[in-house]
Amino acid sequence: MSLEIIKEKVSQAVDILKEKNIDMWVTFVRETKVSKDPIMDMIVGDHSTWQSAFIINKDGDTTAIVGDMELENFVKSGVYKNIIGYLKSFKEPFIEYVKKKNPQTVAINYSVNSVLADGLTHGMFTLMMEYLKGTGYENKIVSSEAIISALRGRKSDKELTIMKEAVDETLKIFDAVTNYIKPGLSEKDIADYVLKITKGKGFGLAWDEETCPAVFTGPNPSNPHSGPTDRKIEKGHLVNMDFGIKYKGYCSDLQRTWYVLNDGETKAPAAVQRGFDIIRDAIQKVADAIKPGITGVEMDDIARNYITENGYPEYPHGLGHQVGKEVHDGGAGLFPRWEKYGNTPFLKLEEHQVFTIEPRLPVEGYGVSTIEEEVYITKTGCEFISNPQKELILIKP
Repeated sequence: MSLEIIKEKVSQAVDILKEKNIDMWVTFVRETKVSKDPIMDMIVGDHSTWQSAFIINKDGDTTAIVGDMELENFVKSGVYKNIIGYLKSFKEPFIEYVKKKNPQTVAINYSVNSVLADGLTHGMFTLMMEYLKGTGYENKIVSSEAIISALRGRKSDKELTIMKEAVDETLKIFDAVTNYIKPGLSEKDIADYVLKITKGKGFGLAWDEETCPAVFTGPNPSNPHSGPTDRKIEKGHLVNMDFGIKYKGYCSDLQRTWYVLNDGETKAPAAVQRGFDIIRDAIQKVADAIKPGITGVEMDDIARNYITENGYPEYPHGLGHQVGKEVHDGGAGLFPRWEKYGNTPFLKLEEHQVFTIEPRLPVEGYGVSTIEEEVYITKTGCEFISNPQKELILIKP
């Protein structure tokens, strides 16, 4: 992430603190090359070795308390207005600063619901409570989950521009795969081809190489988060790929489905076409309904109910997630009301968030039909970032 965007996000955080009426937000870290809080890349952009605190306040003051040996790095970056160095004790300048600001609420990075807001280790939490003991501020601690969820979710114009570019580049790779697919190639062959293109263009991967891309062909494929296998593409197979790149610090995440025509076929069998159409229409129904203020579970209900009402089993995952610096980003998601998702299905969706929409269904005897699109929430609805797949892509053997 560029320093320009980091400064933009720090400024945005001040506005979020005002909105949430939280006086002070403290990101407390150490040895971040070993144990990095997920928010560091977004609001700091550099690593810290000694105990350090990056503090953003509702009044607009931003201060970093860092070890003397690293002080110059943070002065040069210019992200934080005030840089306080220390040699022997972090506690003394930290407590002095907190007392000076006298916050009524202090947000720190722990969360029950969001891993991206849960960067503070138990050890560091214990240290902070020891430092604050007896000051009264230990009783004013709150979770920073709401701050981080908003900060990661609300994309700026600069962030959105980069994410659109990432999607465009990803779709070019999908187009290359369309021209490459043929019977006899394995899932691993397709994956290796994609990796060669991606690395040749200098892009990173949105997630681990073992499963990025994930390629599936034919009936009874592996689970959605499995890696490619030696299974061969055959005539009469549905083929799908789940893939994303890391581009200028931001991720893409898309899926496309192809059908390999069998001998004598000029179009897909009715069962294959129907399965694709149901997935395509489910995505459009959600895109037509999604807007600020509704909840993700309402969107999952639309797609899940449409698919099951048409005679297919429900998909074994959430309908969609936020995308940003991480492929699974933000707080709220388009999730079902399952215990494992905590409160995230019930959070209100906001303007400027980017979500995937990715239902799937099995087509007996052929494979799985699935599409994954990215949408950007606007004031009144959404816009597709990806050019949606409206037609089943047919591969002529």
